[in-house]
Amino acid sequence: MSIKQSSNSRVAKDKIGTTIWFTGLSGSGKTTMANHLQKALLNKGISSVILDGDEVRKTINNDLGFSISDREENNRRIAEIAKIINKSGGITICAFITPTNKIRENIKHIIGDSNFILVFVDTPLETCEKRDKKSLYKKAKEGKVKNFSGITSIFEEPTNPDIILDGLKSVDENIEKLLIELKH
Repeated sequence: MSIKQSSNSRVAKDKIGTTIWFTGLSGSGKTTMANHLQKALLNKGISSVILDGDEVRKTINNDLGFSISDREENNRRIAEIAKIINKSGGITICAFITPTNKIRENIKHIIGDSNFILVFVDTPLETCEKRDKKSLYKKAKEGKVKNFSGITSIFEEPTNPDIILDGLKSVDENIEKLLIELKH
C-alpha cells in the first residue's frame, strides 16, 4: 500500500488541496474509514484534517437541526471550510451522511470538481442498525428521533461516487482499495 508521490496522484505531497468526502448511512463506517485513511496518509508523510459529522454538530453547527434545509446548510458550511483548507494546500477528509445527491452536487460545486473525491461507504441498512451503539435507529423507528436518514428521512445512494467501499469488508481491505484508487 503506497501512495504515489507525484503530480499524477490524486492525493500527493505536491497536490494542491483535495477533499475526500465519505458519505453513507449512520453506522456505515465513514468515521472509521476517515480515521484509518488519515493514519495511512500520515504514514506516507501526508498530513490531513478530518471534519466529522458528529464533532461538527457539537461545535460550529450546533445551531442546526436535522431538517433537509438544515442538513443542506450543515454540509454547505463544511464544504466552505474544506475549500479554505484546500486553498492553502491542505487535504481534508470529511465524514458526513450527506443524504441527497443535490447536497453532494452542491458541496462538489463549492469545493471544485478537481479538488473533490466522493467516497460512498456502501453498507446495508441492517448492518448499520447492528452497529448502532447509540440506539439511534431504534429510537427513529419508535418516533423518538425525527429526520433520521434511512428511516424517517431520505438517504439517496450516490449516483456517481468516485469510489465505492464495501462496508461489509474489513477496514484494512477498504483502506487498501482506497489508497490504490487515490493513486490514480
